[in-house]
Amino acid sequence: MRRLRSLSEAECYARCYGPGEAVRIVRVTRRRSYARMSGEELRRLFELRLDLREPEAA
Repeated sequence: MRRLRSLSEAECYARCYGPGEAVRIVRVTRRRSYARMSGEELRRLFELRLDLREPEAA
């Protein structure tokens, strides 16, 4: 079988899993300031964000 055109990621997903509202394909944009940070700086910022979260209810 010969394809007339390439399928997009969303079309491939719909063919494999069926159409639905539960999952959407979104583009991720990166902030330029994060792109210039080292892995260690990103890890530290992530830990700070985790520490600032409210504790989960048990």
